Amino acid sequence: MRQIFLPLCVGLGTLLLLGLGTWQMQRLAWKESLIAQRDAGLAVAPTPLPSQLTDPTAFDFRRVTLTGVFRHDLEMLYGAKARQSVIGQQILTPLIREDGSAVLVDRGWVPADKAHPASRPHAQLVGDVTVGGIARHRAADRPGLFTPDNDPVHNRWYHYDLDAMSEALGMELSPIVVEADDTPNPGGLPIGGGTRLTLTNNHLQYAVTWYGLAACLIGVYIVFRRQQKPLP
Repeated sequence: MRQIFLPLCVGLGTLLLLGLGTWQMQRLAWKESLIAQRDAGLAVAPTPLPSQLTDPTAFDFRRVTLTGVFRHDLEMLYGAKARQSVIGQQILTPLIREDGSAVLVDRGWVPADKAHPASRPHAQLVGDVTVGGIARHRAADRPGLFTPDNDPVHNRWYHYDLDAMSEALGMELSPIVVEADDTPNPGGLPIGGGTRLTLTNNHLQYAVTWYGLAACLIGVYIVFRRQQKPLP
């Protein structure tokens, strides 16, 4: 029985490890393509975000400009992020363009004690403003496994759900969210420019690890078999 069971386990384990290594190689190709796509988009000079988007995904990670009027009365608090050990939130504010379309702008981070707009009146820009930033296609976003549920009643949002956000605001939002650049706001808040531009890419190391473990398993099994005494 042992003569069958042990080789079977080794064979299945090797196939599993090889499969994980191959999966990581596939992930590597996907990640490299995504990085190249983002780099190409970020290399293009900023362009005005069109009102009509036939393919919103084409604007993901593109530098854009946006002109309109902020609805500060409809600010939304997003996420929970620490800067220099201080907990705060991102400020999401709908911007209404001349044609009436609404785009959600991530204006940047504020500490928790500055979450209420009355605590930063200088940043409540009035009239037409032009915002520069990075476009993000958020229509297909899904929460992570450990992401808290959104709380529209208390205006706390932890993941993008543009349908629910549109309902809470009483307006239809563009599938593109613009993350403002680091141009200082009056009074210093919110602090923009927090878009993460680089992606970690450790898939090659993971693939080498899985393939290496497969090779080790086979090597250990060969050594084990050579050390075994023939059965009488």
